[in-house]
Amino acid sequence: MLRSIFTVLFCWAITFSNAQQKTDVYLFPGQGSDCRIFSKLEFDTSKYKVHCFDYGVPPENESLSDFAMRLSEEIDTTRSFVLIGVSLGGMFCTEIAHVLNPEKTIIISSAKTMDELPRKYTVQRKYQLFKIIPDHWYKKGALLLQPIVEPDRRNEKETFVSMLNRKSPLYFKRTVEMLIHWNRTSCSKNIIHIHGAKDNTIPIDELSINYVIEEGSHMMTLTRANEINALLKKILN
Repeated sequence: MLRSIFTVLFCWAITFSNAQQKTDVYLFPGQGSDCRIFSKLEFDTSKYKVHCFDYGVPPENESLSDFAMRLSEEIDTTRSFVLIGVSLGGMFCTEIAHVLNPEKTIIISSAKTMDELPRKYTVQRKYQLFKIIPDHWYKKGALLLQPIVEPDRRNEKETFVSMLNRKSPLYFKRTVEMLIHWNRTSCSKNIIHIHGAKDNTIPIDELSINYVIEEGSHMMTLTRANEINALLKKILN
């Protein structure tokens, strides 16, 4: 009887120990997406516990950095953790990695500093055109332009339309303002950047990249998940 009890306790201790050793993976979707953008990514659940952020509408005039710091409050820093972000989510990861100490920081279809953003944001910052654009135009613009700018989203059209429709016009307006006023000029050297050669939203030309997906677009986390999974397996192992 006593031996059986010890056996049960030993097995429980091993199971508990393994659970404790798991690394937390925090996923940060892009501006026009939600956790479904990561739905085709594969993680070894014996090694990783996956969490995904669902953003609310940022308070008025909140900076990208401040928004990221609020998100970081939900990260358990007593455990080993990895940050993975797509597009705007990658910029949040960049900000968080500057303050916390992730095991790995991986950004996909994103930018590490304001200098890697397309010139249109510099123009907006200079001329403040965003102030005269009505809220509802931001969402209508996203629904209209996304299939034109990133045509390969047709492979997952229903999902992308659904993700955009979940967002409010005010959310789009305020996140655009955050991007326009983003002022990060340096970043951690440990950030791993994956980008698509055919990304038209954040073109690859002026970026410093670790891994290039040759046929990848801005939507490639969902549309070219097999290639992303292969890279993540290589990076995380």
